Amino acid sequence: MSDETTPQPSRSAESVPGTGPGPGPDSATPRADPGLRGAAPSLARMAAEAWWNTAAWAIGEAARASDRALRAARALADAAPVERPSPRNSRGESGGPTAGGRHESLRERGAELLRKSADVHFDQDSHPAYEHILEDLAPDEARIIRLLATKGPQAAVDVRAGMPLASQLVALGLTMIGAEAGCRYPDRIQRYLNNLNRLGLVWFSREKIEDPMPYQVLEAQPEVKEAMSQAGRLGRTVRRSIHLTPFGEDFCSAALPADTMEFEAVVDVRQEVDRD
Repeated sequence: MSDETTPQPSRSAESVPGTGPGPGPDSATPRADPGLRGAAPSLARMAAEAWWNTAAWAIGEAARASDRALRAARALADAAPVERPSPRNSRGESGGPTAGGRHESLRERGAELLRKSADVHFDQDSHPAYEHILEDLAPDEARIIRLLATKGPQAAVDVRAGMPLASQLVALGLTMIGAEAGCRYPDRIQRYLNNLNRLGLVWFSREKIEDPMPYQVLEAQPEVKEAMSQAGRLGRTVRRSIHLTPFGEDFCSAALPADTMEFEAVVDVRQEVDRD
């Protein structure tokens, strides 16, 4: 055997803790605790559940508050009286029954009319619409009706341009009724006649009156000549007439008597026009 022994590796200073230039235990990087790493998912889940519960509570409280507000509004609406627009009568005055009451009122009035129609002793002097018609008439319109009632149908002409089968209307319903009736506003004669036609008092006929003289006088008026000038070389007049309806005649005799000073003044003006 040899006295030599196997050399043992020497431990350097770097391998001995706390010696040499290597890092010591105080400067070593700390390591995470395995217990904390295992608890992290549980903590995150608890935080998420707490946030969700808080948000759900806030949403529920908002919904319950909104529901309470809606119930309170409905209660106030049910308690407050509902104001409905009052119906207006033909004169524009408010008042009258509700919708159900109106139906009942109409039925009652209809039954009363039928009862009166079967009553042989019931006598009605004039049509019940005459009172309302008077409210819808202008003073000049009353003069027009009296003129038609006393002098008969009045002449009117249309002015057209072009050939008979392909003509164009230039002027419609030109007439001297405004001047002959002594209207205060003769420029409104077309509106007056339209309203009288709406009320069923006058009607416009395509037929001409038998006497040609009124047409000759009418066609010599400035407005007819101006319309003929606009119509050009192929311009022509189409003769019409304006009549009082039977309803208008009865209305005139019932509501617009001829023996008044105002109407006598209209008649005097018309006679002066005829003499001229």
